[in-house]
Amino acid sequence: MHTFYWILLSGILMSLISFVGALTLLLRKEIFERLILPLVALAAGSLIGGALFHMIPAALSSRFLSTITAMIWLAFGFITFFALEQFLHHHHCHRPSAECKKPLSYLILIGDGLHNLLGGFAVGGTFLVDIRLGITTWLAAAAHEVPQEFGDFAALVHGGMGKRHALLLNFVSALMFPLGAVATYFISFQINTDFLIAFAAGNFLYIGASDLVPEVNKARTVRENYIHFFSFLTGLGLLFSVRMIVD
Repeated sequence: MHTFYWILLSGILMSLISFVGALTLLLRKEIFERLILPLVALAAGSLIGGALFHMIPAALSSRFLSTITAMIWLAFGFITFFALEQFLHHHHCHRPSAECKKPLSYLILIGDGLHNLLGGFAVGGTFLVDIRLGITTWLAAAAHEVPQEFGDFAALVHGGMGKRHALLLNFVSALMFPLGAVATYFISFQINTDFLIAFAAGNFLYIGASDLVPEVNKARTVRENYIHFFSFLTGLGLLFSVRMIVD
């Protein structure tokens, strides 16, 4: 399949993940509370594993990037998402809806739109380098999107939006991902996009280490700590296993 169709398909599938938040309406509160933080830990391991085992090695092996240039772009990817959260006060709410504050509803949508646009740029760039790298990068990003969409949808409904309205706006925000991915494909005809691999690695490291890991470090019992730790290791191990298989 042509690279453009891989990029387009990955973008559409990522957008459709936004509808997973509606499952919060079907789950009992206690089940949702038990599932969400292990999923967050799994996502954290997947994102960090994707950066360490796939994207950083690919960026360092690119003939278009020196080592220091790759590291600069990695740092820029980290800083970009740090700034995004600092200046938009965007919070990935991974707690039950009652803990997500109403005034954040529209900021969540704006922040997610920018987040998805940048994510589309980054994942689209990895597909341009290698289809297998693109797929593993997409899988790691999707692992993060599932718990995020759970929290974001709950936050929008808690903020006073109707369920259908919240689903629609969340999906519109998610459409920024395929927009960014497809834009990257056409930009690639003008410039080399290998730098986006390192940029994506910085994104993944920031989200995993600064946004998700602190959430799962708030466990109240030793049992929860073990569950979150092994969920994190599972995400990390899955991405490491994929690297061993594709090599």
